[in-house]
Amino acid sequence: MADETVLSDDLLSQLIAVGEVDILVGVPTFNNVKTAGQVVRAVQVGFLKYFPRARTVLINPDGGSTDGTLDVVRDATISDFRTLMTSQPLRTLHRITTPSSGGPGREHALRTIFAAADLLRAKACAVVSAELQSVTPEWIEGLIRPVYKEQFDFVAPIYHRHKFDGLLITNVMYPVVRAVYGARVKEPLGKEFGVSARLAKAFLGTSLQAGQPFRPGVDLRLTTSAIRDGYLLCQAFLGPKLHAPNYEEPDLTTVLQRVVGALFECMETDQSFWLSRSGSEPTPIFGFEYELSLEPVRINRERMLQVFRTGVREFASILGPILSPETLQAIQRLAEVGDAEMRYPDDLWVKTVYEFAASYHHAVIHRDHLLQALVPLYLGRTSCFVAEHLETDSLDFKQRVEALCLEYERFKPYLVERWTPTK
Repeated sequence: MADETVLSDDLLSQLIAVGEVDILVGVPTFNNVKTAGQVVRAVQVGFLKYFPRARTVLINPDGGSTDGTLDVVRDATISDFRTLMTSQPLRTLHRITTPSSGGPGREHALRTIFAAADLLRAKACAVVSAELQSVTPEWIEGLIRPVYKEQFDFVAPIYHRHKFDGLLITNVMYPVVRAVYGARVKEPLGKEFGVSARLAKAFLGTSLQAGQPFRPGVDLRLTTSAIRDGYLLCQAFLGPKLHAPNYEEPDLTTVLQRVVGALFECMETDQSFWLSRSGSEPTPIFGFEYELSLEPVRINRERMLQVFRTGVREFASILGPILSPETLQAIQRLAEVGDAEMRYPDDLWVKTVYEFAASYHHAVIHRDHLLQALVPLYLGRTSCFVAEHLETDSLDFKQRVEALCLEYERFKPYLVERWTPTK
């Protein structure tokens, strides 16, 4: 039974009026007036096109929008079903907009969505972002069908990215989650995902439990907890992930502190699960993976290397307690090399990340300062990674990422050794 304290009286009344459903899709919003209407229409067409006989509902928890997002969501309609489908809808398209329980914040929105899914006994639930302009009805099928028809518990997204889009994913997040948790989930912190009824309920009792302080990285925590607790995982290829033109990425320091900090926290929480594990297992992929040209990603390599060298020099006293003497000396030697010759090799980068993770665990310095010190090293590494692969085609780039993942797996005993030093 859902935690009714999460659901306001007004929302509870609307949910009771809808009754039990088969499929629930949540679309959290917060000032997404330019894209929210399109996302809502994509969800509705997805319901009608791929699940015409299912009982469905769209839940829109809003974090306090002031730009007209609520009006856009309420007014979003499909003007002509005949151009999209061969028949008229068989069921009512239920849609509920409600203030997010607890205020702004993704965790509040997810808690509202999962509590509603539990109350309505939804067999499959999915979450899609309102900030994207590339959500299509096929995304709804991709996230829902593996749960609704194939009995999977968690569907992680796979996006089609330019090779230099998501460098933090390819150089840190995917390979570390894979090596540590043993599951090959390519987008472990994707904001679009599908979940089964039993997993949605489990999230309410663990990762989204009422009363615990909210922390950044909730999507990563949901993925890792699903792996840790033995739920059946798969992935769905969704296509390109494109934000609205006015979307502003947070600065890199903020992203690293949130995302990598969340990763290290997960590793600490789940250490009894992963310390004795080795290797990794593939995670099934649904959907047709295709290639297409995407807008190139602008990267200022000269600026990145400048920050790297300045950081290595100015953070020397901070890096000392974090890194082993061998790793620190190797990085300091790199900082003396010219731009054209500089290479940050995989084995050195993997040891860098693992030593930061272990030092975070042992709290050798304030954790915020530790994560901040990782920023220049990450820029040095990714600058070299980009330079190395300017002419690499898609297939070779995938093989290159796979090689990096295997290096993370090969060095996992080194992580365990640093994580659990003998006294």
